[in-house]
Amino acid sequence: MKKTIAIVAGGGSSEHGVSMRSAAGILSWLDPERYTGYIIEMLPGDWKAHLSDGRTTPVDLNHFTFENEEGQTLRPDYAYITIHGNPGENGPLQGYFDLIGLPYSSCSLLVAAMTFNKFVCNQYLKGFGVRVAESMLVRDDSVSAKDVVERVGLPCFVKPNGAGSSFGVTKCKTEADILPAIEKARTECNDVLIESFLDGTELANGVYKSKATGIVVLPITEVVTHNEFFDYDAKYNGQVEEITPARLSDDTTRRVQELTRAIYGILGGEGIMRVDYIITHDGGKDIINLLEINATPGMTATSFIPQQARAAGLEMRDILTHIIEDKL
Repeated sequence: MKKTIAIVAGGGSSEHGVSMRSAAGILSWLDPERYTGYIIEMLPGDWKAHLSDGRTTPVDLNHFTFENEEGQTLRPDYAYITIHGNPGENGPLQGYFDLIGLPYSSCSLLVAAMTFNKFVCNQYLKGFGVRVAESMLVRDDSVSAKDVVERVGLPCFVKPNGAGSSFGVTKCKTEADILPAIEKARTECNDVLIESFLDGTELANGVYKSKATGIVVLPITEVVTHNEFFDYDAKYNGQVEEITPARLSDDTTRRVQELTRAIYGILGGEGIMRVDYIITHDGGKDIINLLEINATPGMTATSFIPQQARAAGLEMRDILTHIIEDKL
């Protein structure tokens, strides 16, 4: 019999809409001979299953069940998590599925919580020799703009520490920009991360693991944005050029992919993850700097992961099947 796959999407963050588009992408790639997929849209206090006839039906969170098109009660066999933000990217949803014994696609609660906290994750990986930008974490109003400039310099990026990178991010060029940028970031998350600006080439590198394939590091994407930085408009409104494979030397390509593999292993990654970098230059040598880890990367038709899979000659349907079958 076909297995029932719940594609859990939405969430309460500003990236709700992006998450729903990722869910549509995943649904389109599921093997129809193996699986019946349902998008489960999550809002705080309101979870609902989208049925094939266009209706929605509530999800009983006591058992993670819902009624299908024929009025039968279904409990999915597997959850594919594609929430960008709380509670699917930072761990609570993984904890819920652990408690009810439902297998899921992403990394564990601990790894999700750590990767979602940009400052904690980068400082942890720094201990393994991974290069990261100079940074500071702001949790209250005691910090001054002068403190920030003395610590990380200008320009600098001010961003929510525990949220995605599409909303609440500001590139500050002057001291006067900093305090308003902190307030903007706090509309997404109370903790604010401030990082020094690294002038270089932005890269994104997908990676996944399954029993059938082992760890697979995908081709690298080079991100060339026409905006100040890779913001929401650049990501989702076409104001960016994404080049896959990235225009890197063979040596730099190898080193980036080796680092991606190492980071995935250090974190105990599961399913699909994406590692983002900035390549800076020192005396003609490419320096690899970690930007952040995305444990539930975007999965729309134009997202990095599908692009990289195509460049590798892989089918998204096969990748998802390998990942799902690991735990069924």
